[in-house]
Amino acid sequence: MKVLYVTFVMVFIDQITKFWVKGFSIPFLNLRHEGMYYGQSINVIGDFFQLTFVENPGMAFGVDVTDNAKLWLSLFSIVASIGLFVYLYSVRKQSLSLRIALSMILAGALGNLIDRVFYGVFYTYSSLFYGKVVDFFDFDFFDFQIFGRTYDRWPIFNVADMCVSIGVLILLLFYKQHQQEHKEISITTDQNVEVPEQTLQNDETSDLNENTLDNEKVNNDKSDNREEIQN
Repeated sequence: MKVLYVTFVMVFIDQITKFWVKGFSIPFLNLRHEGMYYGQSINVIGDFFQLTFVENPGMAFGVDVTDNAKLWLSLFSIVASIGLFVYLYSVRKQSLSLRIALSMILAGALGNLIDRVFYGVFYTYSSLFYGKVVDFFDFDFFDFQIFGRTYDRWPIFNVADMCVSIGVLILLLFYKQHQQEHKEISITTDQNVEVPEQTLQNDETSDLNENTLDNEKVNNDKSDNREEIQN
């Protein structure tokens, strides 16, 4: 499970960048960072690439949801992260590309999960499970419409979102390889199931032969005893 190092590193980078953008204060450690004010943009490559601080209150692309939906979204994220970890463990002996893809998706899920679950409490603006996801990567692309909203720039995202996208991209690029590997594993599993059945049949045949030989030996002994008595 060494690929989990990828998950831990990407979650760490995700959280560090979010703290840098949003800022933080830890009085008992005498640590304080102002960060960016909400809506502030810093040009990195002109207007094409900026760092813009926004908070996502709901789902992807800034789609807002009700308070009850936020709670269920946080709980679903927890369950999904656990499921990803279990699945990653189950494929620990399969191809590296599959494991890296899953570890990246897991990193993305955990990164945004931390925001949703803890940021409301840490930044004292909401309760547990009702936090907002910090986004800041801002790219200028062609205009498009999604979920009934028109965008003149690509929706602002973060490192966790990037991890999920990279993980899905790897799965798509190596899809045929993963499918072939899955078929080979299924064939091997079926063969391993058939071998014990054949062994059981052989054992039953062997036991039957031994019982037959034992019966023949007993019958021969009885015949010998009768001959001795007659003589």
